[in-house]
Amino acid sequence: MDLAFLEAKKGHGNTWTNPQVGAVIVKNEQVLATGYHHRFGEPHAEIDALNNLADLKQAIGATMYVTLEPCSHYGKTPPCAKKIIEVGIKKVVIGQQDPNPLVSGKGINMLKAKNIDVTVLKQTSGDLNEFYNFFYQHHRPFVTLKYAMSLDGKINQAKKERTILTGQAAYLDSQHLRADRQAILIGENTLKIDNPALTVRKKQLEFPPIRILLVRDIEQLDFQLKVFNSDTPIWILTTLKSERETPKNVELFFDDSWTPNRIINLLSAHGIQSLLVEGGSKIQAAFVKQKLVDQLVVYLSPKIIGGQGLPAVYGQGLSETLDFSKIKTVQLDNDLRISARRF
Repeated sequence: MDLAFLEAKKGHGNTWTNPQVGAVIVKNEQVLATGYHHRFGEPHAEIDALNNLADLKQAIGATMYVTLEPCSHYGKTPPCAKKIIEVGIKKVVIGQQDPNPLVSGKGINMLKAKNIDVTVLKQTSGDLNEFYNFFYQHHRPFVTLKYAMSLDGKINQAKKERTILTGQAAYLDSQHLRADRQAILIGENTLKIDNPALTVRKKQLEFPPIRILLVRDIEQLDFQLKVFNSDTPIWILTTLKSERETPKNVELFFDDSWTPNRIINLLSAHGIQSLLVEGGSKIQAAFVKQKLVDQLVVYLSPKIIGGQGLPAVYGQGLSETLDFSKIKTVQLDNDLRISARRF
């Protein structure tokens, strides 16, 4: 199964809302073929492995190791369980049952109904499909709250201009955070003050994260801001309806109050499995208030801002503390990366 997991990781960054999956075909203690899910919309790992056999007849009587339960439904591709049955595989060893209700248990039952020996190891795929698993277990995306702050807990100086706190190593690390998420969220003040592009600049992604902007009045929005220089998808969540023409890559969503719960419901309805909240301070406080933070990533800079500098989480308070665990720290040149989890 270890080889199948190594195969699955080859699809990292290209499977979008599909899980990363790897498959290995073995017969007479010899590996005949390996495969993985290359990208969203293309053949799944099981079919890729079968396609890599020197001769499809080799599948007769063979064992297939696959990291996730084979699908049993018609989606963008035909059901893998059906193909496994057709080619004569006699045994399937599965690393994890698929949490997606469209698949969960159905692929296993389809194989067993045709007298194929099925073993489910009941492993989880760990960080391989962490957000995919979380989405189907909790029915919402996994939320990461990320910010850089000074030693006195400030993320910005009092004057409304961008304050750069951390160095290049922390910047590169934050780029990896973006690359692994399906959506990034910022508020209007962060948009205007920091003028970020919100792109992943160190890696070409087939499916870059959707950039989500919370903007009260789109009529006042400056389309010359850096975020609009890239043609990757942008969602604007606004409270005031407008007929203003927007760039082609922009999609508008209207609501009279974009609370974190409503934002999460919108993402869930669109199948988005992971969200990176990048600011500002009041938005971070709102997500904390509604207990919609699953992971916290803080870049701690050895600087003091003092005075009326903006606190990292400022606004709505909690009646009780929000507790985190699984604390990890990593030194990134002069900065310290602190991560913590709630689950």
